[in-house]
Amino acid sequence: MPEKYEDLPSTLQRSPESARETYAKAKESAEETYGKGERASRTAYAALKHTHEKVGDHWEQKEEYGPSDSRAESGGANPSGETGGGVDANASKEHLYERAQQLDVSGRSKMDKDELAKAVQKANDRETRKARGD
Repeated sequence: MPEKYEDLPSTLQRSPESARETYAKAKESAEETYGKGERASRTAYAALKHTHEKVGDHWEQKEEYGPSDSRAESGGANPSGETGGGVDANASKEHLYERAQQLDVSGRSKMDKDELAKAVQKANDRETRKARGD
């Protein structure tokens, strides 16, 4: 892995080049504005979530550019709404169902869209913990 990506979070280290590049460029720009720290990291994740979604233990390119959840839609220094934790909660129910199927979420056929988004987020968290050895 190129040196510029060595300090990336583990989920990004397991992700395609496009995800790593999006996060790295956004974080570099945010650090110029806000300095190093949590705010720069949050800003970089916000940029990443417009182009990628978390799938299991890594990030994949989204079909369409745009905010991934109500929190990303509100934006700004003090965003409101809930985060989807990398899940593209604004995607169609069919897309969320496919992600749930890919992650082997049980009971998915009886879930509504919000339940699918939460179940995919839980499955992603589980896969990330497993990949980290937690």
